[in-house]
Amino acid sequence: MLAGPTAVGKGTVSADIRRRYPQVWLSVSVTTRPPRPNEVDGVHYHFISDAEFDRMIADDELLEWAVVHGRNRYGTPRRPVEEQLRTGEPALLEIDLQGARQVRRTMPNAHFVFLAPPSFEELERRLLARGTEGPEERARRLLTAREELAAADEFDDIVVNDVVTRATDELVSLMGLPTE
Repeated sequence: MLAGPTAVGKGTVSADIRRRYPQVWLSVSVTTRPPRPNEVDGVHYHFISDAEFDRMIADDELLEWAVVHGRNRYGTPRRPVEEQLRTGEPALLEIDLQGARQVRRTMPNAHFVFLAPPSFEELERRLLARGTEGPEERARRLLTAREELAAADEFDDIVVNDVVTRATDELVSLMGLPTE
């Protein structure tokens, strides 16, 4: 499980894993938020309606789910994860702190990795550079990020995302796989 605050680069590290380590299966989360520019449905997320999200909750189809930044819902479809784990092959879930806590309760033997920024100032810079949120949303996300950073010690390992390829290699190594 990989979790970390907004703009820390979870998606960037996941994309690097997808590109450089195709043997690692990456779970695709569902979300009720609209896609950002260049996001592809079914690759980055499954973008679904609130009604479909409600149905998935009611039918116990989500391994975990949460309201993130007080607005949109994100969740991990249960069936694909369970199917992948049965194969014994590497799997990676990219989730938020709330989701990690839920998964910890249902899958206590999973390995939990926190992706941290080199500094809070760098996290702010990355969020601003992303340019996908207005001032109010950025402020909300930074408030949430402070809470998430304070919970880093709940995780089995912490990987600092200072250089994407280095962070990717460290994460893959923690999964027990050889790195490039």
